[in-house]
Amino acid sequence: MTAIPTPAPADNATLQEWLTYLESIHPKNIDMGLERVAEVAVKAEVLEPASLVITVSGTNGKGSTVRYLESILQAAGYSTGVYTSPHITEYRERVRINAQELTDAEHVEAFSAIENVRHKTSLTYFEFGTLAALWLINRKKPDVAILEVGLGGRLDAVNCVDADVAVVTSIGIDHIAFLGNDREQIGREKVGIARAGKPLICGEINPTASIDESAERIGAKLWQVGRDFHRNEKNSSWSYRSQHTQLNDLPLPKLPLINASTAIAAIEQLPLPVTLTAIREGIAQASLPGRMQQYSHNGCDVLLDVAHNPQAAAYANQYLQKFYPDYKIFAVVGMLSDKDHAGVIKALTSTVDSWYLGSLYEPRGQTSLQLQDNIHLSGQSCSRFDSVEQAFSAAIEDASRSKMNEREALVFGFGSFYTVAQIDAYMKGA
Repeated sequence: MTAIPTPAPADNATLQEWLTYLESIHPKNIDMGLERVAEVAVKAEVLEPASLVITVSGTNGKGSTVRYLESILQAAGYSTGVYTSPHITEYRERVRINAQELTDAEHVEAFSAIENVRHKTSLTYFEFGTLAALWLINRKKPDVAILEVGLGGRLDAVNCVDADVAVVTSIGIDHIAFLGNDREQIGREKVGIARAGKPLICGEINPTASIDESAERIGAKLWQVGRDFHRNEKNSSWSYRSQHTQLNDLPLPKLPLINASTAIAAIEQLPLPVTLTAIREGIAQASLPGRMQQYSHNGCDVLLDVAHNPQAAAYANQYLQKFYPDYKIFAVVGMLSDKDHAGVIKALTSTVDSWYLGSLYEPRGQTSLQLQDNIHLSGQSCSRFDSVEQAFSAAIEDASRSKMNEREALVFGFGSFYTVAQIDAYMKGA
């Protein structure tokens, strides 16, 4: 029996109705490959969304690198169009024109435009959204489009656009079902966004051999951190150095420093003058939802981060030790089932005092019981809850008691974009 196609939303449909439609029109959530999305991209005339295109891939650090690039270029007076994923609170976060989100109506218009040209070509939620984002950016024709890869690089929908500058931030073990189960294979996939004769910036401090090999095979001009550009951190500032540039007394950023240096290296490759003042201002102002975001809730300090793999968790551990050295850490965690749960938790056990495991009921979500079975915690306080919100509420109560006993406390929520979004909504009373 043939399934009846889902009808497209009506002309007066809401953004949420369109998003629901996007979730229903393809049999898979993830379907790697460029043939279908490139075919529609040609029809929609979105393959050249801006005068210059920077594409960013990597296991961790993509989002913060994109924000650094956007912030610096905005400070330098250039117009920007940015596409990132996933979102934390609402879909509109995914597209920014000149650092501003667009309206529901503009997103609906973009979805309608893609629907009108795709005909019978089946697209995933992410592919459809990527094409709509390109349509929105293309309509504004900014000086620079900054595109964040969703998964991998070589076969990701974003890679249907040719990058003038390609950036690889880091290489870690994640999404092994799609990218391979070792760093060499994953590195090869990430570098697939590079183009012949164009710059490829690599911010991975321990690069795989596949990065050099792939860059040479593609014919890209590789710039490698630690070889072609460098950073030096001091107590209250840092410096950047390359064969062309020396920048001193740069402000320490809110986001990971290594990604700031990677962003500067990428900007060096653009045919656009950018002043030291703009670089300093852009670095100081760059921030990103869900990445080391600080809050106060019911008198308790709260820190949220989307860390969901061992590499990101290791960075979070260093961050906690640096900025909260004398705090008792109450960790609230919810994770998806296809992550390295044991590796993530192990990276934080030296710093976390008490664990609060919450069930996620999202696609691929894991229950708190399943998570506890996978991480094998011993000798540490660990509690299970039916939801992330319940886990967070309990952590806040215990942190409040710790503060009454004159020990500073921090509630640290992490493990997934879903986890951060649910805690954020809970604090806002949603």
